[in-house]
Amino acid sequence: MTGKKIIAFLTLVMVLGLQVVTTLDARQIDDISCSEAIVLLVPCVPFLTGLGQPTPSTSCCEGAQNLNQKADTTQVRRDVCECLKGASMKFGVNSDKTKQLPQLCNISLSFTLDPNIDCNT
Repeated sequence: MTGKKIIAFLTLVMVLGLQVVTTLDARQIDDISCSEAIVLLVPCVPFLTGLGQPTPSTSCCEGAQNLNQKADTTQVRRDVCECLKGASMKFGVNSDKTKQLPQLCNISLSFTLDPNIDCNT
């Protein structure tokens, strides 16, 4: 298998894994479910795990921006945070890549994205 085929295969495996995880954890987060939040960030998986390009794709940034717009209250942001925190731990997201994502996608946040973040703060 070539490098691109391996990355494509691993991305597919992660997407399918996310589907299983989110089916089990499909609680509703106000206007957005946990699974919907994760699906918006699926294009970011290659970047966030370090298996893809050194910068996030356009579709990744669009999904992240969309999620940022939908998480429009403190409680929704906390719920999305808990949801994504759990998913990031299960799939080995690189914390340095997570911290870079908002800046690379031109998203203004008042906090740092980190898999170890306290979602209640």
